[in-house]
Amino acid sequence: MGDKLTYDNIEHNMYFFNHGTNFAAEKFLGAKPATLNGEEGYRFTVWAPHAKSVGLAGEFNDWQPEPMEAVGETGAWTLFSKDAKQWDMYKFTIEDQSGNIHWKQDPFAFAFEIPPLTASVIQDFPYDYEWDDQDWIKQRKDKGNYEHDALSIYEVHQSSWRTHADGSAYSFDELADELIPYVKKMGYTHIEFMPLTDHPLDASWGYQTSGYFSIAGRYNHDFEPLMRFINRAHHEGIGVLVDWVPSHFVVNADSLALYDGTPTYEYVDPDRARNIRWGTINFDLGKPQVRSFLISNALFWLEYFHFDGMRIDAVSNMLYLDYDDGPWKPNRYGTNKNLEGIDFLQCLNEEVKGRDPSLLMIAEESSVFEGVTKPVKEGGLGFDYKWNMGWMNDTLEFFSLDPIYRSYNYRRITFTFMYMFSEHYVLPFSHDEVVHGKHSILGRMPGESRYNQFANLRVLSGYKMTYPGKKLTFMGNEIGVYLEWRFYEGLEWDSLEREYNSEYHHYIQTINHLYQEKSAFYYQDLSQDGITFLEADDPDQTIIGYIRNGEHKTDKAICLFNFTPVERDHYRIGVPYPGTYRVLLNSEMNEFGGKWDHQVEEFHTEDIPHQRQPYSVVVTLPGESTFILEPKDVDTTATPKAKAETKTTESTSANDARNTKKRKHKKQHHRKKK
Repeated sequence: MGDKLTYDNIEHNMYFFNHGTNFAAEKFLGAKPATLNGEEGYRFTVWAPHAKSVGLAGEFNDWQPEPMEAVGETGAWTLFSKDAKQWDMYKFTIEDQSGNIHWKQDPFAFAFEIPPLTASVIQDFPYDYEWDDQDWIKQRKDKGNYEHDALSIYEVHQSSWRTHADGSAYSFDELADELIPYVKKMGYTHIEFMPLTDHPLDASWGYQTSGYFSIAGRYNHDFEPLMRFINRAHHEGIGVLVDWVPSHFVVNADSLALYDGTPTYEYVDPDRARNIRWGTINFDLGKPQVRSFLISNALFWLEYFHFDGMRIDAVSNMLYLDYDDGPWKPNRYGTNKNLEGIDFLQCLNEEVKGRDPSLLMIAEESSVFEGVTKPVKEGGLGFDYKWNMGWMNDTLEFFSLDPIYRSYNYRRITFTFMYMFSEHYVLPFSHDEVVHGKHSILGRMPGESRYNQFANLRVLSGYKMTYPGKKLTFMGNEIGVYLEWRFYEGLEWDSLEREYNSEYHHYIQTINHLYQEKSAFYYQDLSQDGITFLEADDPDQTIIGYIRNGEHKTDKAICLFNFTPVERDHYRIGVPYPGTYRVLLNSEMNEFGGKWDHQVEEFHTEDIPHQRQPYSVVVTLPGESTFILEPKDVDTTATPKAKAETKTTESTSANDARNTKKRKHKKQHHRKKK
């Protein structure tokens, strides 16, 4: 039997690699099992187009470099070794045109030593892994891009979600036993892993990548445990996403930087190659070989590991020539757009969506670039969703204010209404918001006591759950951790033993399941028809109100948010139909850590138009609360009675009197001090 990766075969594949259209480059580049003249071994192939010579050194030849053969004019070099075996370590020795020797990792290696060691490691890929998640894949394809479905993502850093007593991280098999049931119980629909690929510096969290085709050795670089995790998650109805970093790579000299002694994967222009802000190197996204490398890598993770999609990191860095600090040059049209980056992202999304439209492509993009989630054929980038960084920043800044100042900053919270449907959004409270001195989400909340802090946190979480857009939360946010995230140790799970944390944990579980159960909260996330504003101009009381509209007429949620600790008695709410409305959620209930242990559960409408709705009900709106009603028994066909005037103030109706009587002794009747 001959070597399938022959000189001619590699030369053929390199033709398409060099033209930017080979999207399975890992099949012939790197270390691959091979048989030559009846002898089994491995064929090593590397792209180093400007090298003077290339050698192969590893455990199998006592680290004495063996010269590799140039594959015609393709820029590739190849060598078969009968002595190499799986798990051997190796590197390429690349001689540049000046005669300098550079010891380099294999860009297509499937494994690496654990840092600070740097050698590549031979590992066979389990192409024959037996998946049995076909039912999940079919269901995913039926849902498409979740336009009309709940999408609630739980962002996880693999090695710090939970650790053993000795500080060691959980394996993927251990995570499968604990993380998957936890995510399902808490009501999230997807797990999103921060980068799992090899990276030399723990503190980079994986965003300064060195090995794009390998699982980090610190996470156990064997592929099958991750496959088992994803397969099991799918059986439990949980999707799995992964962060991917095609914008920039690690600066380390033994990795991709100046790979053959010249700019190989990076831009030739040093100003474009150097990423000052992050201390990394930018990929040359206009180079066809880089396009082959990166798109091959994206498809490698999506197709062979059955990931349900990707969150693409640092998209803004690929869209603008002046995104980083330092000098820059305009494009040929005299603007700051990175034309090669835009073209690359369009090509990436077209290739991925052309293979499977149900794979989610999510952009971490912080600028005002238009059309991020518009189809490529319409001139957009073709992503399914974009992180709504503007909403995240404005919302967190507003909630960080002492409630006494919120009325003066009311426009900060309502400004986001102006662009809430300009793209298809994910609302993210990610790892980036709980590091570098920003405090945890709980740590940002004002208040003289933990009660006040958690009351604000409950309003914030309820507001996020009901606001149009898909959801993402970073691990630990759901238990109300007080400390910032620390990548080197597990979460503060013992905080659940403290007052308010366990109640808040229960609150998040409750609203997550409500989000999935009630179509009003997700069915029209991407359409203006999904929301009807009731109150968006009340800085004095600092209240916002809106109706979320679901799949059917009665699939509605009337959502109110009181951003101050002042209880609003006799608060009138406009509703669309006559009948009875019931309380779906009150964040101030005792079970969630609030002060209410009893409430009026149902309200009957009056024929009093209010807030541009034909009917209304009157409630007591708790201070610092998320308060949600839903129709219980209503008449969707009723025609409102004509009114001499549209009354928007207090009413002396029997319903008002009845509710007032119930509220008269509220402190004794339905309050419990903590």
